Amino acid sequence: MPPAEPVPTAEGAAAPERSLWLAVPEDAEAIVEVIRAAFAARPPVDPPSTADRETAETVRETLRRGSGVTAWVGERLAGVILLVPRPDGVATLQRVSVHPDFQRLGLAGEMVAAAHRLAAELGCREVELLAREEFPALVDWWLRRGYRVVDHRDHGVILSRAVPVVLRVPTAEDMQQLGERLADVLQAGDLIIAEGPLGAGKTTLTQGIGRGLQVADPVISPTFVLSRVHRPLGGRPGLVHVDAYRLGSAEELDDLDLPSSGAGSVLLVEWGRGRAEQLSEHRLDVEVHRDDPTTDARTVVVTPVGERWAGVDLAAVLDPDRRAEQAGAAAVAR
Repeated sequence: MPPAEPVPTAEGAAAPERSLWLAVPEDAEAIVEVIRAAFAARPPVDPPSTADRETAETVRETLRRGSGVTAWVGERLAGVILLVPRPDGVATLQRVSVHPDFQRLGLAGEMVAAAHRLAAELGCREVELLAREEFPALVDWWLRRGYRVVDHRDHGVILSRAVPVVLRVPTAEDMQQLGERLADVLQAGDLIIAEGPLGAGKTTLTQGIGRGLQVADPVISPTFVLSRVHRPLGGRPGLVHVDAYRLGSAEELDDLDLPSSGAGSVLLVEWGRGRAEQLSEHRLDVEVHRDDPTTDARTVVVTPVGERWAGVDLAAVLDPDRRAEQAGAAAVAR
């Protein structure tokens, strides 16, 4: 997993390098130390957590059944999430812990994002965890990260969310075809926030979405006009395409009055992270990464957020191989 950016210290110097790694059995004793320290720092609850019963052997057994993510600050293990896939395609997140010495540095959020990617790579479609209801601020922390309450237990709630869909896209034409497949499930009012460096392929993906929605006028980058409204030609929604690269804040995006101009349309905001999330509590976050600057190959990560996408199998929609597998299974069933 790629290292995180160094965190400046109070004196302005760079802190020891932070990095994320897959959890390995050799780190079991250090993992136990982090888990026990993190849970001991919480206020007492009744019944108490079983975290203090973790041992190196129980951690190694969990890793044998699944996997995990560890966060490091310098050479010290600072955080951990254990992850266990189930046969139903759901991975459970267990013992989400950051050592008290390293809390409030953003390590938990970084580990959770990495755990989502890991679950996707393991073939899971959802992740879930148990959160104690005695800690409402902690439950809210998970809700802000796209989780929803799906069940209740005697002393807590089960929180769940879909994992990202990770796709390898070889060419620009493949990127447009991906956009067309995504358009199949889009509805009026949907929000897409697209991120990626210049030239990554965000507009190419949007062109495919426009083609799938059958909108009027070619889709081109709205860099110099900030937004373009593409009328629908058929019964599908229109498309409002926004480039927020030159906008400094969410307030400047609000000034565009997008809800009015985009009524009955899909809204796609390039460079919208940190600016466009307030437009809807339901959205798709799309990240486009260029794997090799000498080729057209891209990696696209699609992350559904909110109730709108609960029950939508995006992997089946977006991945042609998964579509073919499901079609074959349906044919056999008939």
